[in-house]
Amino acid sequence: MGNSKSGALSKEILEELQLNTKFTQEELCTWYQSFLKECPSGKISKKQFENIYSKFFPDADPKAYAHHVFRSFDANNDGTLDFKEYMIALHMTSSGKTNQKLEWAFCLYDVDGNGTISKPEVLEIITVKYFSSGPSFLAPSVVI
Repeated sequence: MGNSKSGALSKEILEELQLNTKFTQEELCTWYQSFLKECPSGKISKKQFENIYSKFFPDADPKAYAHHVFRSFDANNDGTLDFKEYMIALHMTSSGKTNQKLEWAFCLYDVDGNGTISKPEVLEIITVKYFSSGPSFLAPSVVI
């Protein structure tokens, strides 16, 4: 992670994000400063993520679905999103390539993480998405 005391993003993380996202060095540094203002610890907890996600759906309760989205972004399974995970998720869902979006959708539906998607897992995701956002949102929020 970057050095949160100085507010600087580490060179290694910066280079890795430049290679794996569409963001420029300047954009990444700006995003990092904003990230640290919102999350001074340098990490977003699942609860914080659910609260942020809820703001996008004020007339619904998307916490169950947000839990699954968070799980799919938490690459190291530590229960938090660091800046790198956050930026890769942002890139992937906003402007990632089709195969990246499909890989993310697969991770979202692979609830138990065993590398396969079962009918109960599909049912779980569709159910939480349906009941948290309404019937018009039956698929994951992936635009291909």
